[in-house]
Amino acid sequence: MKLSVIGCGYLGAVHAAAMAELGHEVVGIDIDPAKIEALAAGRAPFFEPGLPEILVSASATGRLRFSTSMADAAGAEVHFIAVGTPQKKGSHAADLTYVNAAVAGLIPHLAEGDLVVGKSTVPVGTAAELAAKVAASGTGALLAWNPEFLREGFAVSDTITPDRLVYGLPPEAAQAERAKTLLDGVYATALAAGTPLVVTDYATAELVKVSANAFLATKISFINAMAEIAEVTGADVTQLATAIGLDDRIGWKFLKAGVGFGGGCLPKDIRAFTARAEELGRGESVAFLKEVDAINLRRRQRVVDLAVEALGGSVYDKKIAVLGLAFKPHSDDIRDSPALDVAVQLHGLGAIVTATDPQAIPTASRVHPQLAYAADPAAALMGADLVVLVTEWDEFRHMDPVWAKALVGTASIIDGRNTLDAAAWRAAGWTYKGLGRP
Repeated sequence: MKLSVIGCGYLGAVHAAAMAELGHEVVGIDIDPAKIEALAAGRAPFFEPGLPEILVSASATGRLRFSTSMADAAGAEVHFIAVGTPQKKGSHAADLTYVNAAVAGLIPHLAEGDLVVGKSTVPVGTAAELAAKVAASGTGALLAWNPEFLREGFAVSDTITPDRLVYGLPPEAAQAERAKTLLDGVYATALAAGTPLVVTDYATAELVKVSANAFLATKISFINAMAEIAEVTGADVTQLATAIGLDDRIGWKFLKAGVGFGGGCLPKDIRAFTARAEELGRGESVAFLKEVDAINLRRRQRVVDLAVEALGGSVYDKKIAVLGLAFKPHSDDIRDSPALDVAVQLHGLGAIVTATDPQAIPTASRVHPQLAYAADPAAALMGADLVVLVTEWDEFRHMDPVWAKALVGTASIIDGRNTLDAAAWRAAGWTYKGLGRP
């Protein structure tokens, strides 16, 4: 099929390349010339495992190309909207400027029977408003909503072999059938492999994405709330998580206490969900998400407080090695990153911070040039009075504590992700402190 993808940021670039890899003819469109130039040359403008390989392979087939001109979307049967929906300045609400601009710019190039498909995460009610605009254009095009469920670090596989598909279709039966037929064609490979499909209306499709993120955020903040109780009672939150996770009604995923969640999705989405619920007069229904957000932010401060305690009440002029900058491993994304936040707070308290990360140093250094960075973990550890692990990269999780002890000035570590073998580090002579652990 012939597809266009409007917006070639994280979501759009991965979707365009993956669709072309699956055999579709795809044009990716973005207003950023530098981004388009990089993608056209097979270079991913951000770190995502597997993306450079499919950019190169799909481009080599001639099925994938990129452009800065919306006119190049003309002729595609299905047009995916994959632009960002950042948080509005001074508000928790989602900013729909880019979504509205993408649809408005696309309308002049639509033809009878085309399908516009929203993938961006938007407040419930947005799809119906956009569908009305598409219908009013007189092009005869339709609109559907098809939320994404990508995990950074696994986005390529999540797109090519998704764990589920959701179609939000128009209310009129013939239009819904037309839209479903086109989407079935797009996802023919996944459907043939038995991928579960949920066919629903616009509002439900929009709510699926934000509801999923709200639930995951709640689960993370729940176990972090238990960590707060564990810290004042002498309990071990890691053993608690293991015990309750064995209940198959609960499950162990996302029950790992630590410095909390970040990134460009969960924090933004739960805040936007709360704002939209308040607009709808149902703010009380998701009022708990404000506490979820507050618990999450408290964990960052807790790591900073532990650092102050570990260094005798002040971090001023102390050398601190911060292991991690990205909000999660297998990514260079520093948006709302707990790791970077901790590093910046420690620097603000007068610490001599040297931060290291396998991928995120270039992005972090552009935003926070006041920090010192070291590409080699050994350089970050050298002479450190304290080590703080805040992103669970394999390089840090599997670090040899004996090797690390020979580099630091004082063998003291705060495990902000509860990811290290505490017994092994203590046996190697380290003072080890995890979150919610005795």
